[in-house]
Amino acid sequence: MKFVKRTLAAAATALLCSQAVAKNPLFDNVFTADPAAMVHDGKVYLYTGHDESPSNNVFFQMHDWLVFSSEDMVNWTQHGPIMKATDFKWAKGDAWAAHMIERDGTFYFYTTVRHKDDKPGFAIGVATSKSPLGPFVDARGSALVTDDMTKHTPNDWDDIDPAIWVEENGDTYMFFGNLMPKYVKLKDNLIELDGEIKTLDLPTFTEALWVHKKNEYYYVTYACEFPEKICYSMSKSIHGPWEFKGVLNELAGNSETNHQSVITFKGKDYFFYHTGSLPPKPGQESGGRFRRSVAVEEMHYNEDGTIQRIHMTTEGVTEPAK
Repeated sequence: MKFVKRTLAAAATALLCSQAVAKNPLFDNVFTADPAAMVHDGKVYLYTGHDESPSNNVFFQMHDWLVFSSEDMVNWTQHGPIMKATDFKWAKGDAWAAHMIERDGTFYFYTTVRHKDDKPGFAIGVATSKSPLGPFVDARGSALVTDDMTKHTPNDWDDIDPAIWVEENGDTYMFFGNLMPKYVKLKDNLIELDGEIKTLDLPTFTEALWVHKKNEYYYVTYACEFPEKICYSMSKSIHGPWEFKGVLNELAGNSETNHQSVITFKGKDYFFYHTGSLPPKPGQESGGRFRRSVAVEEMHYNEDGTIQRIHMTTEGVTEPAK
C-alpha cells in the first residue's frame, strides 16, 4: 500500500510539473487563456486562465489560474494551479484574466473574479505570495475595485482584466476595463488605490489592456472590436495622449476573444495571445470560443518605434532564447 501511495504521489507530481516543447498552441493537455507573462530571475513565468467548459456551446467555466515557466521560451514546465477564484472569500467564482508583478520579494497577483451578491458584478482582487509559484492568499480581505465604483457602461463586467505598469520611479498604475478603458494609480503598498479612476481615449476598445515600454515609447495593446483583434496605441507618457496605430494581431482563429501580453526576455521581444485552435482529441471536442489555448510569437519593431504585424504560426518560438 505504501508503494502504491508513493507511486500515485510521484505520478501526480510528474503531471503537475510536466514538460512541454514550444509550438502553437503551447500546451495541448489543458485549455489555457488570457496569458500574463512575467520575467523574473532569468525565467519567464506565464500565468493563464483555465478553460474547463465541456463544450464550445457552454459558456466559460473558469475556476483557477495556472502557471508555467521557461528558461529559454522553447521548453516549458507546467506547475499546475496557483489559486482558485473562491480563495477570495468575498468572491462567487469566475477566475478571469490576471496580471503578476514582483516587488521586494513579494509577488502581487491582480485578477478578475465575480463578487458575491452584496456587491454584485465582476471585481478585481489582489493576492500575494513569497514565491512566483504560490500559494497565493488574499492580500486585502476585500476587493480592490468593485462594479459600483465605476459606472461607465451598463454592464456588470466593465471592471475586468487588470494590467499593472510600474514606472522607473516606482509609481505603479493599474489599467483595466471592458468597453471603457480605465487606469488608476496604486499606493506604495500596491493593495490600495491612490486617487481617482481615469479613462483613456482608445479607438474601438473592447478589453484586455496591456502596457509595456520600449526605448522612449509606451505602448498600450488591447482587444478591439468584436470578434476581437488586438490593436495598439503609442505615447511618450504613461498618461497619454495615445496615438492609435491600428491592428497588431488579426482575429485568433476559432475564438471570438483574444488577450495578449508582451515581454522582453534575453534581448528578444515576445507576444503571447490565445486562440481556439487546439485540435480535438478522441472523444473530445476541439478548442474554440470557450476552450482556448495560449500561443506565442516573436515581436519586432520598426525604426520609428511602431510594431510589425504579428503573424500567427503553428510553429511558435523555435529558437531558444540565450
